[in-house]
Amino acid sequence: MIEDLLTASVIASGIRLAMPYLYAAIGETFGQRSGVLNLGVEGVMLLGAYSSFWGVYQLTPDKATSFDPMALAAGVLVAVLVGLLMGLATAFINVTLQAEQGISGIGIYLFGLGMSTLLFQKNFSQVVTVKGFPKIHFPVLSDIPLIGEIFFRQNLLVYGAFALIPLAWFVLHKTTFGLRLRAVGQNPEAADSMGISVTRVRYMAVIIGGVLASVAGASMSIGHLNVFQQNLTDGRGFIAVALVYFGSWRPYGVMYGALLFSLVTALQIKAVTIGIGIPSELLSMTPYLLTIIALIFASRRIDQPAALTRPFERGE
Repeated sequence: MIEDLLTASVIASGIRLAMPYLYAAIGETFGQRSGVLNLGVEGVMLLGAYSSFWGVYQLTPDKATSFDPMALAAGVLVAVLVGLLMGLATAFINVTLQAEQGISGIGIYLFGLGMSTLLFQKNFSQVVTVKGFPKIHFPVLSDIPLIGEIFFRQNLLVYGAFALIPLAWFVLHKTTFGLRLRAVGQNPEAADSMGISVTRVRYMAVIIGGVLASVAGASMSIGHLNVFQQNLTDGRGFIAVALVYFGSWRPYGVMYGALLFSLVTALQIKAVTIGIGIPSELLSMTPYLLTIIALIFASRRIDQPAALTRPFERGE
């Protein structure tokens, strides 16, 4: 039974399931490191999932049977544009209007949920599928037992999600923008006194978060499931926000948390499939219970940005 659970396919599935969490959580890391909490990640993911799916569906001649790289690229681009607009709206609400960030985030989530549902019902009479990103098979490497299936038979968006980790670390710790972003998140008054525009830095960070959250949604609809339905993300945006806390606002910590959650999810799915003898409802709870337990332990070592959720106004 254990051998059935711990197969290469389960691990490969776990890596694939980590994809949307990584995009969304890394984007949220940028926003929170600048001092802005966005609880609307889930809503932005839903809009990104719908818009990318709609773009691919409209541009693919034979719909579900035809693979069109240009349509897939266009779908991702549409998601990026939607994420940019939602990031801009979020920044305007939280940074310029200085709204209470928790409440505004819930509002953004409800907007994304309602709008994606409305557009889906209006444009599709039923659930349809598209031909999404295919798995990339690397010559020779993909044929290596166990390792080949786990690491060398994933799709482009999966590799992009994991490539984002070192890139985010480099931007945060080795660039001027990253230094300014961390300074704004720790002490915006001191950053302002040094000539750093707190508003500009926070706008850029929140927009980055919006774009990556939207791409996270696209990674589900055209990178994994190849379908869109109402509430497709099913709470993954909120989990992504929790993963930022679990990872202590560090890209590699976020990655470890995402892998932990996704691998447990993959094990739970496999356990249900092979009929392990435990009620499926209890198994479905396992990943979420593990996340809560992990967050309890992680909270003891939290070192969050000092200015997180705190509005800034010059002269205060």
